[in-house]
Amino acid sequence: MGPCGAGQGIRDAVSEGVSRTGGNGGAFRLMRAAAGGRPLALHMIIVVVLLATAVTAGGTLHAPSYWVVLGVYAICSLGLGLASREPGTRLAAGEEEGGREPDWLAWASTLLNAGIALYLVVEHMLAGAVSEAEDAVAAVSRLPAFLLLLQTGLTMRVAHTILFCGLVTLAWGGTILFAALVPGSMHLGPRVSLTEEVFSLLTFLAAGLVVIDGTRRLRSAVATALRVEREKAVLARFVPGKVAADLAREGGLGTARARHACLFALDIRGFSALTREHARDDVVRALLDIRALTHAVVTEEGGIVDKYVGDAILALFVSGRPGEQARAALRSARAIGRRLQELNATRRREGQPDLSIIVALHAGEVLVGVFDDGYRAEFTVLGTAMNQLARIESRAKAAGLELALSETFAQLLGDPPGDGLALCPVREPAGAAGSLPLLTLA
Repeated sequence: MGPCGAGQGIRDAVSEGVSRTGGNGGAFRLMRAAAGGRPLALHMIIVVVLLATAVTAGGTLHAPSYWVVLGVYAICSLGLGLASREPGTRLAAGEEEGGREPDWLAWASTLLNAGIALYLVVEHMLAGAVSEAEDAVAAVSRLPAFLLLLQTGLTMRVAHTILFCGLVTLAWGGTILFAALVPGSMHLGPRVSLTEEVFSLLTFLAAGLVVIDGTRRLRSAVATALRVEREKAVLARFVPGKVAADLAREGGLGTARARHACLFALDIRGFSALTREHARDDVVRALLDIRALTHAVVTEEGGIVDKYVGDAILALFVSGRPGEQARAALRSARAIGRRLQELNATRRREGQPDLSIIVALHAGEVLVGVFDDGYRAEFTVLGTAMNQLARIESRAKAAGLELALSETFAQLLGDPPGDGLALCPVREPAGAAGSLPLLTLA
């Protein structure tokens, strides 16, 4: 696929991925939907625990309102749970097709949870408890506030968690403040300790801050993971999976990063003469054979075939440490040479001329990424090292070399370069040598 096609493919793939999930928000909704009826089950468990405690504790001074509020809470929880799971109700509430929960249901559930939590706390302070069940009633009256705080945080809705924590804190703190400002108030229930309530409120407030911060961090982490996975899937259509993962973690689409790369340039020697002396179909076949051979070898070694320009091929090795990049690039050049011998043997049997190539290898810091000007996007590299690579290739062609390495590249291979290889400097005509000394295999 050419650069223009690749750019269009990237934009189409990203648009398709976003439209399917509704962005990160859609993914969060899918995660919440995976919870199924667990929030509803938690509400019902809380109701059962409160009812059992009320019965065993002998009730409270405000028993009628206690039973009424618990009954209303149970009915409303059941209704909201069914409404959030009923497609017809969701669509009637303005939901777009695809499973998005209407906002009013989420806010109503949060307000309902906050209402029952603050009611139980305030009701205990105003009603008190009988002597033999003081600790049990006090503990159970505060437990729903903590449980529902955690449940609200697990929905990964930061605003909802802040609202829940704020409402309960204001009601709880307001009741304590009222009792403190009106000494000897007959509104407080028996055996209610303001000191204990203050410590309980501070504990709840601390828990709320932790849950809010944790929700925010979890949401950010999930959003980042989703973005990386989505962009990695898109980039994997154009570059190897490992490189796609690195690019996605470093910023993904539309972001260029400076990084070390080993650069690989291949040119077909005498291609202009080949085009003049042979039929068009034979020329095209030779060009495609070289491209296929090079692409297969470079990909096997973890490199990227960046682009084709006429009979020239530019490839990149950007994964791993610089030394690993250099060894992979050199292995690719040698493997291409061996496979070219096999290809030429086949061409000779078919009466076609041999093909010869020039490979230039260089290394340096480059800008790597997906460059998009709004009209066309392509994955490529920029930098001084790219210009130096072009000059190295020209000098290698003039010197009649099949393989030329810059001194910068050779230093990454170590001394000796391994695999029984030896490097020797290239002697160039006076005035032809550049600032970058060239080496080749001995």
